[in-house]
Amino acid sequence: MRIVVTGAAGLIGSAIVDRLAGEHAVVGVDLRAASQVDIVANCTDAAEWGRRIGALDAIVHVAALHAPHVGHRSDEEFRLANVEGTERLIDFGISAGAKAFVFTSTTSIYGNALEPNDRAAWIDEQVAPRPRDIYDETKLEAEELVASAGSSLTCTSLRMSRCFPEPAELMATYRLYRGVDRRDVAEAHALALDRKGPPATYVISAATPFHREDAEELLHSAPTAIERRCPGLIDRMAVKGWTPPRSIDRIYDASLAEHELGFRPRFGIEACLSGDWDPPPSR
Repeated sequence: MRIVVTGAAGLIGSAIVDRLAGEHAVVGVDLRAASQVDIVANCTDAAEWGRRIGALDAIVHVAALHAPHVGHRSDEEFRLANVEGTERLIDFGISAGAKAFVFTSTTSIYGNALEPNDRAAWIDEQVAPRPRDIYDETKLEAEELVASAGSSLTCTSLRMSRCFPEPAELMATYRLYRGVDRRDVAEAHALALDRKGPPATYVISAATPFHREDAEELLHSAPTAIERRCPGLIDRMAVKGWTPPRSIDRIYDASLAEHELGFRPRFGIEACLSGDWDPPPSR
């Protein structure tokens, strides 16, 4: 396939380009130059730079303003980048003959729904997003645009969980319930490109060992639930100097992506314990 990947210079976009490049003809697009970038341009100008590409089979849209930009960039800039940029790319994809559009979304759009009450919040695709800032709002609006293009393209939105360099202990622990390795994110995008059918949305996160019935215990006594579901894990974490969380407030459930996409995340906490990190932990 001939595939355009936007945000190709970024943490996630570059991983997606690397994953796809061995099997497909990939055209990387980003605002900044990098080894994975073929066209330095803005997504809002897709009609212009798209003429240089010609026909294509799919678009993977990763580029966006993100949560760290909140408070530093205006609401108008967020809407231009995240909403209008997505709309322009959809139009370009349809005009170029693309058959698939994969949108990199975020679990952040669940917003206030992530807050626990008497138990940890169990987050899957059935939970209604409750955006709490302009980032959440614009990513959800972009998802809606993608879904509305489903009559012309096979459209898939992937709500990826937390994935950036943090202290090792934090990254490893998050893989139990709210984090993901970028290599698994890239694989999810590759699988989504082969999907057929109506518009769909999936949570993409590392596989959690927990069950829904653990939610109350996770909030009030997380080590007890961890030891029951993962015997010996706390001792192995202690060898690294890592302490298990006292409370877990949410669990991201990627089982629908497993069932419908064949998504099998490989880089959970066990990979972290063995030193297999990507991205590497911050220090």
